[in-house]
Amino acid sequence: MKLFRFRDGNSVKPGVYLNNKHYDASTVAADFNEHFFQHEFDAFATKVTSGLPEIELRPEQFDSPVARPSKIVCIGLNYASHAKETGAAIPAEPVVFMKSTTALCGPFDDVMIPKDSVKTDWEVELAIVIGKKASYVEEKEAMDYVAGYCLHNDISEREFQLERGGTWDKGKGCDTFAPVGPYLVTKDEIDDPHNLRLWLSLNGKMMQDGSTSDFIFNIPQVVSYVSRFMTLLPGDIISTGTPHGVGLGLNPQVYLKPGDVMELGIDGLGSSKQNVIAFKKN
Repeated sequence: MKLFRFRDGNSVKPGVYLNNKHYDASTVAADFNEHFFQHEFDAFATKVTSGLPEIELRPEQFDSPVARPSKIVCIGLNYASHAKETGAAIPAEPVVFMKSTTALCGPFDDVMIPKDSVKTDWEVELAIVIGKKASYVEEKEAMDYVAGYCLHNDISEREFQLERGGTWDKGKGCDTFAPVGPYLVTKDEIDDPHNLRLWLSLNGKMMQDGSTSDFIFNIPQVVSYVSRFMTLLPGDIISTGTPHGVGLGLNPQVYLKPGDVMELGIDGLGSSKQNVIAFKKN
């Protein structure tokens, strides 16, 4: 099952994608948020019937398929090829950092370069959506806590992240730095999340083309590990890292500029597209 959220006037509504058609699911769910994943997710499929109204959507109507979660947790340097291109050692344990929930945006929204930024970069990633409260989860049980998967572009400002002191977070949480979607694909639709092609092109040129088979830490390991340090709530997002091909790893390095266009996708999860724009104050 593929879930999505769409903009209808001044509101955002839940939807479901079935048999190559989009349907408004607002009569059977209020939103795809923490309450939904905790109390309604398991029974939702039984409520989805042929009676739901079919809708036609423009790309810009897609919002994030998950309403703003309590947190977005990211795993850094989780692909062997990416660690190599950045000159970093293979981590002995998962590298964990946070991405601000105010960075969350739709899969076809513009990405805004922050004020004073000269090193804004791209990162195609597989994101996990947590389905139930998770604390000190054992690896062998970790997949029971996964509701599904999303496509995520972990936009990163490398100067803010690496050259301004402190942790990585300040280069990860700027507005529009987390385009997610178009869909949340339930885990039953993905036969093997550890063998998915993921890719990203910039202005039509392929920059990233990798596979989740290159994970250093797999999904059960990541969910279990993160749950040791914080309680994961239903609807929380864990982004699992990016393959090689980011701007930071190129020689010479390449960074985003206004007018650039990113397109990205993951097998079974759909694709997204973001235009890059200059900073403007909201």
